[in-house]
Amino acid sequence: MVSRRDLLKLASLFTAAGSLPLLQACQQRQASQPNAPLRIGYLPITDATPLLVAHSQGLFQAEGLEVEAPVLFRSWAQLVEAFISGQVNLVHLLTPMTVWARYGSESPLKVLMWNHMAGSALTVLPGVNSVADLGGQTVAIPFWYSIHNVVLQHLLRDAGLEVTEQDPGPKQVKLIVMAPSDMVAALAAKSIAGFIVAEPFNAAAELQGVGKVLRFTGDVWRDHACCVTVAHAADVEQRPEWTQKVANAMVKAQLWTREHRPEVAQLLSADGAGKYTPHPLATVQKVLAPDAADLQQYVQSGAIRHPDWKQNRIDFQPYPFPSYTSELVKMLQQTHIAGEHNWLAKLDPQQVAQELVDERFVRQAIESTQSQQLFGLPADYRRTETIVA
Repeated sequence: MVSRRDLLKLASLFTAAGSLPLLQACQQRQASQPNAPLRIGYLPITDATPLLVAHSQGLFQAEGLEVEAPVLFRSWAQLVEAFISGQVNLVHLLTPMTVWARYGSESPLKVLMWNHMAGSALTVLPGVNSVADLGGQTVAIPFWYSIHNVVLQHLLRDAGLEVTEQDPGPKQVKLIVMAPSDMVAALAAKSIAGFIVAEPFNAAAELQGVGKVLRFTGDVWRDHACCVTVAHAADVEQRPEWTQKVANAMVKAQLWTREHRPEVAQLLSADGAGKYTPHPLATVQKVLAPDAADLQQYVQSGAIRHPDWKQNRIDFQPYPFPSYTSELVKMLQQTHIAGEHNWLAKLDPQQVAQELVDERFVRQAIESTQSQQLFGLPADYRRTETIVA
């Protein structure tokens, strides 16, 4: 029998060779128990909103699911390890991270739906007024396999800047991976010139007066997914009814969130009853329920260049457009990523969109709640990706 310690070691190392049978065996044991409870893992960021809303509002229980209290993790590495080892069976992961986990390390997982859209920004020191000003500077990213890294490098290329992991020249930007919780302090200490990350750390830097938003990622890649909801492949295959109930609750959570933004901000804050995150109410509120004046300020500063897109700072729509997954793979293939990633160049973008994502459950949940129009989804569930600089 494989020990939990060995599984964690395998997960942390993400060693593809020889690890797949062990990981599959672990997940299949979990799925072999039809009534095994739902165990949620999350990071204390607004990306986790639908998972936490579904738990706090009893939406999982209303579907007949047994659910344990969500478990907070402090880093992406911890969250992924816990998921792969079977400690938790439903998580939110950065979309590029699921590509890496599935194809780079052959971990058996399935993307069920989008968890949220946008909700991230490039935040810089007050003296930085353009992407070009980042030449010769250091910028922090949360993970190499993140939409943040993809969007940032798209902006850097447009500004004629190259990426490096060494001391940067005047036309280079050094990227470093940093825990989101450390980014605001690093910016305040001026050890970095900026960071690109999920909320509410951008809002925190603004409210603390140590940085400003240079660009919102959703203003670069229109209505992009950031985190997606991920389950074990064994659960999806062997517990389809359980998976459908999970999707039903998550779709209802997103609908509730869209209509109750101030309440959700209170719920997620350190002042909320669940104390799901350590962030002050004002910080979370600036993301989920901002003042109307904020929009005009960001348009004037250039942080938002496409006000006609009418996007919220963070938004919620669950359908996983195949065009997005396909385009993401193409973008990853031209993005600088540390470490070995020869497997990435071999991926077929359309095949990944078909294999990685299982849209059956979320589509049924959308149609059963008659929410396709409420989410602004086209009748044919298709769209064209818009990426600008």
